[in-house]
Amino acid sequence: MSAAPKPAAVENKKKTWPDDRLVRACRQGDEDAWGALIDRYKNLIFSIPIKYGLSREDSADVFQSVCVDFLRELPNLREVKALPKWLIQISAHKCLRRKQYQEKLITTAAEELETLSPAENAVAEDLLHEVQQEQALRNALAKLSPRCHELVRMLFYETPPRPYGSVAAQLGLAAGSIGFIRGRCLEKLRRSLKEAGFDEP
Repeated sequence: MSAAPKPAAVENKKKTWPDDRLVRACRQGDEDAWGALIDRYKNLIFSIPIKYGLSREDSADVFQSVCVDFLRELPNLREVKALPKWLIQISAHKCLRRKQYQEKLITTAAEELETLSPAENAVAEDLLHEVQQEQALRNALAKLSPRCHELVRMLFYETPPRPYGSVAAQLGLAAGSIGFIRGRCLEKLRRSLKEAGFDEP
């Protein structure tokens, strides 16, 4: 009989589950699934108050508040595909409330939306679109194989970018193969982004 998997291994495996499976597990009280779901969307949630210009402390408060609402409303979520958009909207709403509170303009949720000028509405729509695109990129990166994910991270997310020789050494590959593998990884990423409706530059 094989040994029971370690909790960390189980949690890491759940990070690869699709949203609908994680949501089902969360509804059944699976704390590891809840942790994996929050881990998947924490950057999305936290990025919104930062974009609204809130301090890191206020952003952390918004994040905690969104997570509480997320946990409470999860059993009522009908369309799992709408989860990212719902998180964006509730996060943006809480940011608006926080900013209005700071400016001593406390109003009801309906009044908040009514007080937005056309220019402010345009900014909110642009922000919504931007964070949706960023989350689509995070999701596409998460679908890559570990080797592709690490290669993309080293080539495009480090400053300054690593030379091919350094990347090859860390991944245990021949330096001459990096360009070919990079192309294959970027093509997989491009396909995932296209399926997600990501706007190409």
